[in-house]
Amino acid sequence: MTNQEILSHIDHTLLKQVSTWEGIQKICEEAIQYQTASICIPPTYIERVKKTYGDKVNICTVIGFPNGYNTTETKVFEVKDAIEKGASEVDMVINLCHVKNGDFDKVTDEIKALKKAAGSKILKVIVETCFLTEDEKIKVCQCVTDAGADYIKTSTGFGTGGATIEDINLFAKHIGPSVKMKAAGGVKTRDDLEMFLGAGCDRIGTSSAVGMLK
Repeated sequence: MTNQEILSHIDHTLLKQVSTWEGIQKICEEAIQYQTASICIPPTYIERVKKTYGDKVNICTVIGFPNGYNTTETKVFEVKDAIEKGASEVDMVINLCHVKNGDFDKVTDEIKALKKAAGSKILKVIVETCFLTEDEKIKVCQCVTDAGADYIKTSTGFGTGGATIEDINLFAKHIGPSVKMKAAGGVKTRDDLEMFLGAGCDRIGTSSAVGMLK
């Protein structure tokens, strides 16, 4: 797999709480130069990036991040606001309180509401696998599928663990055919990148791929 083939699947990410405009500019310029799939940035920078770079970068942002327990109404507003300001993709965090209460219908309904708000834009659903049992992981695969989301995503990178190949293999068995997979959190080496792409991931969220491969 060539560097460019790998980079075309990378969501070039900077989501630290103390992310500066200088840092955001750096990943934007790298994304343009190395043709990554997108940049994934805090919502507060969407409008400034759009005004500065226009359509040169594909903007992805995060919703209900990183804990996911915002109300659905709040998340719907976040999605609409992000798209209005220039985002083409949104990565939402599911409500893990609903998961732990066994309220999987609520999980599905929320994802469905956010997909409706996103319309033709891409919705990725972060399920934060480090906090889930295997049975819960299987159930949220069904929620993501039933709600019509575009992707299931492993992790925020802010939890107690990130993507594992075991979780990607489990997803592959239990998501519907229209749902793609994104690995994120702790993907640090070229071997990791090739492993996750080889296992069927369409996207990988990482801050280190461009620096590692260039």
